[in-house]
Amino acid sequence: MFVVNSRITIPDEELQFTYVRSSGPGGQNVNKVNSKAVLRWDVAANTSVPEDVRLRFTARQRTRITTEGEIVISSDRYRDQPRNTADCLDKLRAMLEEVATPPKKRRPTKPSRASRERRLQAKTEQSDKKKRRKKSWD
Repeated sequence: MFVVNSRITIPDEELQFTYVRSSGPGGQNVNKVNSKAVLRWDVAANTSVPEDVRLRFTARQRTRITTEGEIVISSDRYRDQPRNTADCLDKLRAMLEEVATPPKKRRPTKPSRASRERRLQAKTEQSDKKKRRKKSWD
């Protein structure tokens, strides 16, 4: 069971890990060990995450979700498989925590009278500054 917070938990059956050979430097070890972890999670068919969180997640991560509705997260930061697996889960946890709380509703506000006056005063000063730069033809 993958626990994100007290409200969001994902069963291990929904998370699919595959391991492939990592790229980059590492000598002979990189050519014989499958240390890169690739996590696939079917967001579209998911039922364990609350609906509102799932909708915010798909909206926020729409560029990372495949046409089949899966999100693919990979990690080859470390040289061993368990740490890369944990890194993939940390990345998924961070993505879910980002959308776990609903965004605050924006309450429209009006500018205060003093702020309107300051804005108009600044515009007048800028206009006067530009007028002083002009040559007078008198």
